Amino acid sequence: MKNPKIKNIKKELLSDNWYTLNKYTFDYQKEDGTWEEQHREAYDRGNGAGILLYNKKKGTVILTKQFRMPTYVNGNDDGMMIEVCAGLLDGDNPEDCIRKETEEETGYKIADVERVFETYMSPGSVTEILYLFVGAYEEKMKVGDGGGAIDETENIEVLEYPMATAIRMIASGEIKDAKTILLLQYAQIHRLVSN
Repeated sequence: MKNPKIKNIKKELLSDNWYTLNKYTFDYQKEDGTWEEQHREAYDRGNGAGILLYNKKKGTVILTKQFRMPTYVNGNDDGMMIEVCAGLLDGDNPEDCIRKETEEETGYKIADVERVFETYMSPGSVTEILYLFVGAYEEKMKVGDGGGAIDETENIEVLEYPMATAIRMIASGEIKDAKTILLLQYAQIHRLVSN
């Protein structure tokens, strides 16, 4: 940590249940040169990766649908979210992680992935960096049903949509997941899929 405007960092563990929640107390130097004590909580769940699978010839993308409790308790009536395939790194490098997650969640075994973004999705409260990828898929790459790892209770539904439909689903509010919106817009801007 190299910011000279931050000093005297103290970390206090608040929870180590599902992931880790820490409280940080530190001194922050304001623009006028004076120092003030600040307090922030940061949720550490590790870093993750996500991928948009696309088929240029068919003009389609692969997405997933699963129940997300945090959205359910915050206004998402059924708690179901349509998202790109994603998962935590769990010690893997981002490329290996996303290949593994792709096969577990979608049933497609892909070799070539292209990293297009690194992003902090909620930098005010979550430490996670998300590595975002795109990757082409073809029917011959389908090696299983997907649905997620059995021991992770994910219950994932695999969806295949025309790219134009997926883009309309952003506008209609059917797709609200930020990483998914970013990757679909990336695909649209870079014309990865014909509409």
